[in-house]
This record gives sequence, C-alpha cells and structure tokens, in this order.
Amino acid sequence: MISADKIILGIDPGTSIMGFGLISVKKGKMEMISIHELILKKYPNHETKLKYIFDKTLALIDEFHPDEVALEAPFFGKNVQSMLKLGRAQGVAMAASLHRNIPITEYSPKKIKMAITGNGNASKEQVAGMLKSLLNLKEFPTKYLDASDGLAVAVCHHFNSGTLSESKGYTGWESFLKQNPDRLK
Repeated sequence: MISADKIILGIDPGTSIMGFGLISVKKGKMEMISIHELILKKYPNHETKLKYIFDKTLALIDEFHPDEVALEAPFFGKNVQSMLKLGRAQGVAMAASLHRNIPITEYSPKKIKMAITGNGNASKEQVAGMLKSLLNLKEFPTKYLDASDGLAVAVCHHFNSGTLSESKGYTGWESFLKQNPDRLK
C-alpha cells in the first residue's frame, strides 16, 4: 500500500486506447504512481471492449486503492456513433468506480488542458511535456498520449481539489442520479 494523503486515478475514456494515470499526493506534493494504456483495437466488438474497460478499471482500483477518480468528460463531436461509443466507455469506467464507492469527478478537455498548461487549446504533446515537468520525470514513461491524458486528468483533479466549478462530482450512485435525473428515463 502506498503511503499518501490521497491517491487519484485519472481516466481518459476511449474505445481504441483508454488512458489511465495514478498520482499520490503527500503534503501537497504530487508523485506519479503509474500510467497505463488499454489497447482496445484488438478486441472483436464494442461489448468486449466495454467489459475489458470495466474489469481493468476495477483491477486498478483494487490494486492502488485510489481515494478519488477523475474522468475526462466526452467532448461534443460531429459523429454521433463515435460519441455514443465514447460515452459508453466513460460510463463503464464510472460504473466501476461507483461500484467500489469511490467518488468521481468529470472535467472537460479544455479545463484539463488549462489546468496543466495554462492553455485550453494545448496539444497532447504540450500537455505531456508539462506533466513531465510538473511530476519531475526524467523521461515520459509511455509513447501513447492517451495514457498521458489520463495522468493529466488526475493532476487536473488535484489542482482543482475542493472546487467543483465546471466539473461534476459524484460520491456514489445516489449523488450521480440526483445530479443527472434525465438519465433515469
């Protein structure tokens, strides 16, 4: 078990590659614990991908015992089918977190980029470079920028701890349903 004031799991939902990053915060100082990417392209159908996302999210939660989970909220795109699939990926990651009674918070892509780089339109490469600096990493531990996006969500959450403006925080299913009554239909 990692000794920390708080452990945050950040998730960048995706159906081709899904990024996860974990940080510990001890006396306000961040340290990267782990970074993962789930390569989902090899799975034969969307349902299998969703099951793998759920199972892997639970496995990360059970291994690292995060106190909080932060997710990148889906952005609005022109392709409705892609948005639907992305929303499902986010939903199963949320469900896994809520299944373990871990509070979740969503952040928009712009809010995450702004928190990390100071520029809401920063590139993935700029975000990764800033994370390397913020976390005092000699080398960035992955070639997949989706994994660094998951790490960025965790760092953004730390920077925004206690302030839920422009983000949605849920402490469990009841909280989620209260804040999203339209999803009950």
